[in-house]
Parts: sequence; structure tokens; C-alpha cells
Amino acid sequence: MSKPLSGLKIIDLTHMLSGPYGSMILSDMGADTIKVEPLQGEGTRKLLAKDPNNSLDGFGAYFITLNRNKRSVAIDLKSTEGKELFYQLVGEVDVVINNFGPGVPKRLGIDYDTLVKHNPKIITCSVTGFGEDGPGHKRPAFDQVAQAFGGGMSITGTNADQPQRAGIPIGDLGGGMFAVMGILGAVVERYQSGLGQHIDISMLDCQVSLLNYMATMHMLSGVDPHPIGNGHFVHVPYNSYKTEDGHIIVAILADEFWQRFKSVTNTPLFDNDKYDEQPGRYADKAFIDSTINEIFATNTTKYWLTKLEEARIPCAPVNKFSDVLNDSQVLHRNMVVDIHHPDGKSTKGPGNPIKMSRSHEDTFTPAPHVGQHTDEVLSELLNMPVERIEELRKQGIVN
Repeated sequence: MSKPLSGLKIIDLTHMLSGPYGSMILSDMGADTIKVEPLQGEGTRKLLAKDPNNSLDGFGAYFITLNRNKRSVAIDLKSTEGKELFYQLVGEVDVVINNFGPGVPKRLGIDYDTLVKHNPKIITCSVTGFGEDGPGHKRPAFDQVAQAFGGGMSITGTNADQPQRAGIPIGDLGGGMFAVMGILGAVVERYQSGLGQHIDISMLDCQVSLLNYMATMHMLSGVDPHPIGNGHFVHVPYNSYKTEDGHIIVAILADEFWQRFKSVTNTPLFDNDKYDEQPGRYADKAFIDSTINEIFATNTTKYWLTKLEEARIPCAPVNKFSDVLNDSQVLHRNMVVDIHHPDGKSTKGPGNPIKMSRSHEDTFTPAPHVGQHTDEVLSELLNMPVERIEELRKQGIVN
């Protein structure tokens, strides 16, 4: 079985998280992703590489996860010969993706205007913090900068005086996900035009997009929303609640759910006609939430989830990583997979969430050693003889 992006060739110049996450998604879907890195390897290889708890045979958790299903070619792009070799590879691929700072690709000679001279069908994608134009585009950015600037931190947590970032690095991950969408859109468009183009992904733009309907609410009302923790600005009860041994969330999204919820909690305190509709419940939100906490604290998470699920009320445990990564539904969906080291050992990590009915295949090759596939790629894409590759290696052009 072939994967959906089989045949699509990508040069990956990314590092850290936003870019590598995007190219990882494309690789999982079958793109032939060629990681072109410096002779000594790109910097992310060093992250956690010596941490005894978070590394495997010298590969840190970042690298071994984000670079699966990729091939490594090590080229000295600072040399004239190395740059020319890179341009030859560009002529044989479909996409070049990077997440260097604004202006860096042009300075390195790897920007779209340069690469299109070597391949008129090339698609390039840059993921930056603030985009490639505008009055603030040169600001340095990492995940938390994007989260803060993008407004999401102002509504996360419970206290406006103590803003909280999202627990997962949604600033970086959002940039990678939108890069995938942009690249696939450009690939589809190229079937019509026969031409490539450049994709400019701003992590800030992505965060603003994710504000979605809440941004429209602000534009309509002029009101800045404030953090409300795990509660909701419309629905009640809709929150996280303490049980005897953990936490669960309950989401009463319609009045009909409330009647079923009353039968589960079985307390006369909720036998009030005004609670039968949302406005009445919202007016007494604090009382309803505190009462549910008192009730749920009398028994276990498993007990309450069983009762709530039997009544078909939207609910969930607040899982720790150890819970979700061992959950039967997660395992059934193959969302925990073996991630291999090229020297043979393996660990486990998250799988591919994109499931397709006909062209889906979950296979994961190991993140590569530096230059592990240099000979293979140069001979395959450029028909370069072994003798020439060895000559370049002796000259310090490739590794």
C-alpha cells in the first residue's frame, strides 16, 4: 500500500519544533523528506541528547520524534561547491521548507527567488514568528512569544493577573500545521498552473486564526474576554470537577442534558425550575459548580464516568500522559507507535492522526544519523557516481 504523498519530494531545512513538526506530518503521509543539514548536524540533535531520562542512544526526545521517516544528507552550504550541489537537488524535488528567521533564507541563497531559477515548479515554505513583511516582522520569536502576542494567553488559566501559556507548545505546533496546509494547497494549485510559489507562514497569524469565533465576539462587543479556567462563558455546568481520586470534565451543552445530569447527581438542591434553562443555570453558576464538586468528591472518577456515560452526558477524565497513552481507544487508533533509533533500539511516541480509507499506512523509519543517506540520495536523485561522492567527502563538502 502506498501512502498519500508518495512521490512528493521535500528538502527539509528546518530545526527546533515548528518546521520539523510540519515536515514530520508530511513525512508520515509518505513524502520523501530529505533533511539537508550541516556537516556536524542541525542543532536540535543536541536537545536532551545526553539526558538519561529523555534520550535513546544519543538521540533526544525532540530529534527522534520529529525526524522519523526522513533521510539525512549533510552538505556544507557555506561552500560554493556545497551550494551548487544543493541547487542540483532543488532541481529534483517539489518543496523546500525552512523555519529560519526573516531575511535569513535570502542571505543564504535558499529563498524562493533564488531557487525558482533552478526549478520553476519549486514550492518553498518559510515558517517565522511574525511573517516576512510588516512593521514587526523582524522580531525574534519562539513558541511562548507567539502564544503571548497572539492573545491566547490572556484567556488561559483563571486569573487575568497571572496569564498562562497552553501546556502544549501550540505556537510552534500551529505554525507547523498551517505550513502543511499551505504546502498541500500549493501542490494542488501547481497541477493547474504548472508553477511553484512561496508560502509565508507566520506563527502569530496562526494564533490569530485560532482565536476564531472569540475574535469575532470581541469585534462585535468591544469586550476583551477574561480567563475563566475550565468553565464556559455560556454553558453551565461546563467545567472540571474534583472526584475522590482525580478530576473529570462535564459539558452540559443543552437543556435536555441537564435533566439527565440531575438524575445522575440525585440532589434536591438542583430541583429548581429556573435551572431547567441555561439563563437560570448561568445566573447560579458558582453555586452549581461548587455543589457538583461536593457531590463528585464522594466517589471515584471511574464511578462517576460510568454513571455519566450511561446517561449519555458528555464527560471525560482529566488524563495524565500515563493515562491517555495507555487508553484503549488511543491504542486502537494506533496513536502510540514504536519510534526506532537507527542503531536498533526503540521507544514509543505519538502516531499519525490522519487516517485514510484507502492510502493509509502507518510505517515509521528511524530518525537518521547525520549524513546517513548522503550517498543514497546523491546517487538516486543526481545519478552521481560513488567516486564523485567520495571526492566531495574528502573535500569536506558532504558528510
